[in-house]
Amino acid sequence: MNFKLISQFKSTGDQAQAVEKLVSGLENGHKRQVLLGITGSGKTFSMSQVIEKANLPALVISPNKTLAAQLYHEFKTFFPQNAVHYFVSYYDYYQPEAYIPATDTYIQKDARINAEIDKLRHAALQSLFTRKDAIIVASVSCIYGLGDPSEYRRIRLQIRNGQKASPADLIRHLNFLQYQRTAKEPSPGEFHLSKNGKELLIHLVTGEKALARFSKNKIISLENGGLPLDILGIYPAKFWIAPKEQLRLARRNIKTELDSRVEELQAASKFEEAERLEKRVKFDLVMLMKAGYVNGVENYSRHLSFREEGEPPFTLLDYFPRPFLTFVDESHIGMPQLKGMYCGDRQRKQTLVDYGFRLPSALDNRPLNFDEFNSKIDSAVFVSATPGEYETELSDGHIAEQLTRPTGILDPILKIKPAKNQVKDLVKEIETRVSRNERVLALTLTKRSAEDLAEYLLERNIKTHYLHSEIKTLRRMELLNDLRRGEVDVIVGINLLREGLDLPEVSLVAILDADREGFLRNYRSLMQMAGRAARSVNGQVILYADFLTDSIKKLVAETTNRRAIQKKHNTLHGIKPQPIQKEISAGFISAA
Repeated sequence: MNFKLISQFKSTGDQAQAVEKLVSGLENGHKRQVLLGITGSGKTFSMSQVIEKANLPALVISPNKTLAAQLYHEFKTFFPQNAVHYFVSYYDYYQPEAYIPATDTYIQKDARINAEIDKLRHAALQSLFTRKDAIIVASVSCIYGLGDPSEYRRIRLQIRNGQKASPADLIRHLNFLQYQRTAKEPSPGEFHLSKNGKELLIHLVTGEKALARFSKNKIISLENGGLPLDILGIYPAKFWIAPKEQLRLARRNIKTELDSRVEELQAASKFEEAERLEKRVKFDLVMLMKAGYVNGVENYSRHLSFREEGEPPFTLLDYFPRPFLTFVDESHIGMPQLKGMYCGDRQRKQTLVDYGFRLPSALDNRPLNFDEFNSKIDSAVFVSATPGEYETELSDGHIAEQLTRPTGILDPILKIKPAKNQVKDLVKEIETRVSRNERVLALTLTKRSAEDLAEYLLERNIKTHYLHSEIKTLRRMELLNDLRRGEVDVIVGINLLREGLDLPEVSLVAILDADREGFLRNYRSLMQMAGRAARSVNGQVILYADFLTDSIKKLVAETTNRRAIQKKHNTLHGIKPQPIQKEISAGFISAA
């Protein structure tokens, strides 16, 4: 099925020329391009037009889960007939396994998996096997290792209506796929056999409930979500599963590596490390033999997928049909993230290996390094209001610009005020916006100052939320929707509010301590923060600063230039700035 963009919007401003330039670049073989689009210029709509015209499966990489969720909703709206999916880290909390030699402290892996996001990840992978009209909106977790896609697909269970099979036959295969039997109503990854043994209810890992009815060891009906089916495909409940013969060989290879590594450690007089490693790995080998799975099984992924030492892991990118199109949204943040993942992971795991907590092969359970990432993607478009030097140079001049907005809204007015009494002044500014039924974002430098400011505003009966890194993925969207609905007037945060939040009700962005030059107050950060007020006709940014840094001066100069371009465009086309009317999403995300 081809991509079909459905929207009441038409290309306006400089969207059409930007889309034409990008599509022409793809047709002419330009593998790396930049879409430089200001906030509110319709970059997502432009990306959607490029996807439709190129008619290629697309991977959209976002630097954070909140923006990824927003992009997912937008693409889902633009492509209701196509397969749009969401693929981010399924951890609500994640403490990686680590060892600190200086204090002899071992930190065991601790994680809370979000079952809803796990369903969405499986749905995304399975969609890539069955459809070429797929858009996957992902975080940078897409470069972390997954199971072998060919194996994930090969070992799926396919059953047909009318097929000769007993419930026991299906249960054996479901157990192999790591589905668990339950006497209760099954949750995702579980199944339940009725008391009379004639109905097998399977809660698929993607969230749907499948029902198989039997008569005399024959399947007489199949349903999925209450709808009749002729064929049902059931994929593994876990990403790391191997058939018995393959698992037997993998266990043998793990044991061979263990023997060699223990001998190496003992030869270096590291007897404690050797004993520790032998005990841990032998336990894991027993569990793999008994259950086909063990906590931390991903550390043996090189053996389970029979990769050579140093060979890149399989990732989401390997599940895509070729060729496919990649967008890196907010690329000035996303590209450094993609570059930095490998080194941080390697350093932590090397310590675990050196001190006998993991086999050396665990080093190959890792994210892709940057060269591997680049080799696994085809054509890419870097999307940002402030693209970094790397992606600008990589594009070799193939830059499509969007500097005007379909709504005619200008860049927000900048106002600089003294930092001395910034909190008291901010309260007055908030009260002014509240009286006009408008919203405010307040950005501080530290977590402590954000907490203090939120508490101060609440004490003055200002409806305030504090958005921070510990808030779960799904809850973040709820808080932002509370702001849009007016249940909250102000959200206080740090850098979490910079990237791409689409909040048309926000007319004021207040940047406290704006003159503290550094990562959170450099030009790109200030420009991104200011962009959060660029969706309101009354948009204003207040920078609380006692002196003008180079970043503030550059922000003022660029904003003045863009406002001049936008005013000229509006005058030329007879455009009067109009408020954005954007629906507030009722829920979050479904795997459907």
